[in-house]
Amino acid sequence: QVQLVESGGGLVQAGGSLRLSCAASGRTFGTYAMGWFRQAPGKEREFVARISTRGGSTYYADSVKGRFTISRDFAGNTVSLQMNSLKPEDTAIYYCAAGWVVTANPRDYAYWGQGTQVTVSS
Repeated sequence: QVQLVESGGGLVQAGGSLRLSCAASGRTFGTYAMGWFRQAPGKEREFVARISTRGGSTYYADSVKGRFTISRDFAGNTVSLQMNSLKPEDTAIYYCAAGWVVTANPRDYAYWGQGTQVTVSS
């Protein structure tokens, strides 16, 4: 089992940057694939990015490709999401998730953080 806590959200102007972090508890961090998802008001939760168990494979939603970068730090048991060139449509609650399958389907992730709000003003 793993517990996840996100941080780093906030208010930023369009074109700005934010870095989200997700701290994972437990000794099994390296056995999980990790993902970032987001949910805007009135919309379903959507995939943003995911990274494989060893960090060698990453995958992004088309809407963030080239602007966001996911990475993981095994020493610190953290996974990060660097977000550049932010747009108002990136406004959402961002969630970190852990699972055993490297996938973009939120149903394949067993553990979720509480989320962190990202607001991008125009």
